[in-house]
Amino acid sequence: MEQEPKEYAGSPAEEAAKKAEANEMTQGSEDTEVEDTDVRVNETDDKPDLLLNGNLPEKKKAASKIRAIIKDIITYAIIFAVCLYVIPTFVIQKTIVDGPSMENNLHNGEQLMVEKISYHLNALKRFDIIVFYPYGRQDKEDYFVKRVIGLPGETVQIKGKDIYINDKKITEHYGKQPITKAGIAANPITLADDEYFVLGDNRKVSFDSRYSDVGPVKKKNIGGRVLLRVWPLNKFGIPE
Repeated sequence: MEQEPKEYAGSPAEEAAKKAEANEMTQGSEDTEVEDTDVRVNETDDKPDLLLNGNLPEKKKAASKIRAIIKDIITYAIIFAVCLYVIPTFVIQKTIVDGPSMENNLHNGEQLMVEKISYHLNALKRFDIIVFYPYGRQDKEDYFVKRVIGLPGETVQIKGKDIYINDKKITEHYGKQPITKAGIAANPITLADDEYFVLGDNRKVSFDSRYSDVGPVKKKNIGGRVLLRVWPLNKFGIPE
């Protein structure tokens, strides 16, 4: 019978090869552990990013608040501009009576609120008190406060102390004293579609439509209708 060959101890070269192979296997295992560690480290490093992402809703809330504040500021700025410019220019403004021409109903220094809508809508009525610019809007320093007597299209005439509209005597009680001077209204004056005839209540001293320098008031030169007397406080209210 043939005998199996006996195992002999390997040569030095073979032993060295086996050691090298064992070292490679050990090194590979360490590399795997390092890679696993890297993965764990990377997973750990991702956590701060997740935390940062978790703050996004708070950042959005803060940005939303800032936008809301900006909108509020813009809104208040618009309201301020409207109050400062639009309302006094197109809606209502304060005017001060200058002189005695409207006594005894309005006196020098009294403060009035004047609305600027009625005359645009042709809504002025007889005996309304208006503010107008006798020399045109280009000269807004000179303004008069007078009472409307004649309306557009009417014919006005003053005979003695009486006022006639379309040949009919009107009854009014606003004059401080009777009329003593008719001026240009001694003859009939027919008003155009955009004209008003005005008188001051203090008929002796008032410089009004009876005088050619003033004459009938053009609608375009009317500043507004007196709405309220706001000063002095003890006279607060709608003037007669």
